[in-house]
Amino acid sequence: MASFISVPLKKTYEVDLIKPLRTFIQNTFSQANPDDYNQALTDFNKLRNTTVAKSVDKHESALDVLYRYYDQLVAIENKLPIAENQIRVQFKWRDAFDEGSFLGGKRNLAIASGAYEKVCMLFNIASLQTQIAAIQNHESNDGMKLTVKYFQQACGIYGHLKDVVLSHVQQDPTPDLNPDTLSALSAIMLAQAQESIYRKATQDKMKEGTIAKLAYQTSELYADAMKLMQMGSIRDLWPKDWLPTVGMKQAAFHGMAEFYQSCVAQQAKTYGEEIARLQHAQELLNASQSRGGATFNFRQEQGKVQRALDQAKKDNDFIYHDKIPDLKSLPSIGKAVVAKPAPLAQPMSSKFSDLFEKIVPLPVHEALTAFENRKSQIVAMESGRLREATQLINSVLASLNLPAALEDLAGERVPQSLLDKATQIQELGGLAKVDQLMSELPDLLNRNREILTESMKALDDEERSDQQLKEQFKERWSRTGSSALTRPMRDEANKYKSILDTAIQADHIVKEKYNTHKNAIALLSKPKAELESTLPAASAAASLQGSEVVKRLRELIEQVNTIKAERDVIETEIKDAKFDMSAKFFAALAQDGMINEEAISVSELERLYSPLREQVSDSIHRQETVLSQIQNANTEFCTAKSSNQTGAQRETMLKDLAAGFDSFMELKANLEEGTKFYNDLTPLLVRLQTKINDFCFARKTEKDELMADLQKAIANTPSQAPPIAPRYQGGPGQQNAQAAPQQPTTTAAAAAAGTATTDQSRPTPAPRGGAPPRPPPPTNTSAGSAPAPGAAAGGAASAPSAPASTTTPSLPYAMNPGQPGQMQAPYGQPGGGFPAGGASWQAPYPSYPGQGYPTPPMPSGYNPYNPYMGYQQPQQAGYPPQGYAPQHQPGQAPYPQQQGGYPPYPGYPPQQGPPQAGYPYPGYPQQQQYR
Repeated sequence: MASFISVPLKKTYEVDLIKPLRTFIQNTFSQANPDDYNQALTDFNKLRNTTVAKSVDKHESALDVLYRYYDQLVAIENKLPIAENQIRVQFKWRDAFDEGSFLGGKRNLAIASGAYEKVCMLFNIASLQTQIAAIQNHESNDGMKLTVKYFQQACGIYGHLKDVVLSHVQQDPTPDLNPDTLSALSAIMLAQAQESIYRKATQDKMKEGTIAKLAYQTSELYADAMKLMQMGSIRDLWPKDWLPTVGMKQAAFHGMAEFYQSCVAQQAKTYGEEIARLQHAQELLNASQSRGGATFNFRQEQGKVQRALDQAKKDNDFIYHDKIPDLKSLPSIGKAVVAKPAPLAQPMSSKFSDLFEKIVPLPVHEALTAFENRKSQIVAMESGRLREATQLINSVLASLNLPAALEDLAGERVPQSLLDKATQIQELGGLAKVDQLMSELPDLLNRNREILTESMKALDDEERSDQQLKEQFKERWSRTGSSALTRPMRDEANKYKSILDTAIQADHIVKEKYNTHKNAIALLSKPKAELESTLPAASAAASLQGSEVVKRLRELIEQVNTIKAERDVIETEIKDAKFDMSAKFFAALAQDGMINEEAISVSELERLYSPLREQVSDSIHRQETVLSQIQNANTEFCTAKSSNQTGAQRETMLKDLAAGFDSFMELKANLEEGTKFYNDLTPLLVRLQTKINDFCFARKTEKDELMADLQKAIANTPSQAPPIAPRYQGGPGQQNAQAAPQQPTTTAAAAAAGTATTDQSRPTPAPRGGAPPRPPPPTNTSAGSAPAPGAAAGGAASAPSAPASTTTPSLPYAMNPGQPGQMQAPYGQPGGGFPAGGASWQAPYPSYPGQGYPTPPMPSGYNPYNPYMGYQQPQQAGYPPQGYAPQHQPGQAPYPQQQGGYPPYPGYPPQQGPPQAGYPYPGYPQQQQYR
């Protein structure tokens, strides 16, 4: 029997996986230490390089390496996504059926996509399975079992790829990954699996009826494969012996089905049916031989059928005299469907272990980040409510000069509460501390602004360069536009710009508050003696100390202090509340394949913070009641004090100093939070800048490869004949050219010898005397344009031209600059603009940009910038991975055409179209003919 068909493997090129993956881990998983994954990254990179080397080994150990690499790709799909706008690793694969050509230009496709890498690896796994199956010992039970197993698995993989390849690649794939190609390969492998089962059945000498059904199903499967292989889009793709082999096997196994069914008829003593089936089997095997040509390997079976037919005819002629029925009247042979596509196993390797097991899947990581952002918003909002209420009560008490007004009744030079506040300010650094923090903010702001400006400039330069090349090369510049790839990075940069604008406004607010209370803070920063000398003399209202209104005011102020202390505890509980959501998000991902983060997070946060929110609301409500009582009591207290006017100036200063203390505490907190905000923002902007720089570098590398491919394609484009010079440039030789179009001559020859002809294959010597030869016509080359293709320094090489025609008039200028005395062609190559041969040319382009990473969480809690909530983290928009790779390089030789068709054989219905172009087969609709 004929040997099995095995599929060639796709060829790829080594890539560096370590650096881009390490950068992504460092920029995305803030709590992970990239150094902890150095070994895993090295092993992963080594695993891919091993798959490139092991692909040539037709052994199960090589197959296991491919299994493990594919399983690792699947495992990191949700952890370390490889795509154009995330981890940018360019995977370049060559068409499995492309052997290249003399002119160069192989069918390659390079895409920065992990999904594309998975597709190509699956293709190679299936192809290696077919190769291992084809070299097994098909005479042994174990070898036959492995053959069936691998053909069925390959069939399942090709079928799976057919369904997913377009969604994974998202552009025109190479021909070997065309869904039509994959359908045909899947059908071939299923037919070969069924053939292996048939071979096993014949070796085990199973019943003839069973073998006939197995053979007939094999023939049907090969017929399906043959129809798919002859589709117009792929019929020229296959190696030259594939279609003859499949066509040969389809007819041969149909013939063997008839042969074994004739044995069943002999056992049933229907000798006429036996002879009819043997005759049909003989016709089918003869047709198989005609189709297969050199690949035909059913000669032993052909001889067996011939001997059985001769014996059956002899016995029937001398003994049975049974009537031979018409073939169409015979019952059809049944089918034994045994071979089936094997489902894709997950994982494929029994030895697989995830190298990045400690990294959580990206959906879980993003859900956890979003949960933390929601939690930060709640913390900021509730803390902001508490702080706003506290600032309100402080400002009201300061405006009422409480509790300093009550302490001043004792006649002390400086109230004790004011001394305590002054001491606290001095311990915290006083006005000098505020001045230091104020002076640091502009530098921090400018540093962040410069990083953001440089990042945006890099994106603008890259997009401008890409647009220039797009305008220059038009449709040949087929890679994804920069605007689509940089949109997430631009959105992130605009978000940071908006944040910086808000921070600048907050800085102005802080500065205004500082200017308003600077003098009071400066006074509180001085020693006690200086503070006493600055205050006006004490009032003489000591008689009010034992009054009811003073007692009530002191009680109310004590309640205020109690409320403030409770708020400190509530705020601490709000900030320290913790809850691990990992288990819930993992469970949701495992159950639904996705995470509804909003629904899960909102429910858990409500359960966690609802009691604390109630405490905040209760505290604010109690404050409103106490403030109302304080204002009423203070009105009564002021009335009692109104008879004494000597302390008005002192009371005003005490109020200003109390307000200065509150402002100092607010300024210090705001400035420290502002400094922390700018310092936290800097690494985020540096990450964005790194991301943009990586993107620029990757795009420049891709651009250089694309430019090289375009130049190679242009250089390999067959040269066209130079255009004929117009009539107005004709000279004396023009009339000669018109008079004798059948005999092209050169101008130099005409000038030297009149009507004599010259030998074009031999240089004509320059004339020794007479007029000098006519100078060459001026060339019209614009500044900055590329030289005409084929032009060589010193005129040493001529432009390529079409073969000379006897009906073409000669040009007014000689077209062979190598001939002495002749002139170069005045016109360059049409469609030029790029040099050929050794000439070099490069389009100007600036540097380029790479990976996109999920946006890290923003800093929050800077009151002047956003006192109630953190910075909302927008969801990273997904963009389909794009890439460039030429599908068919100009100058590439086409695939060889198949040999001529096979003659029809008796017993088959008439063919459509020319009889010699192909062969149909019984029971199937007419197929597309192949040549």
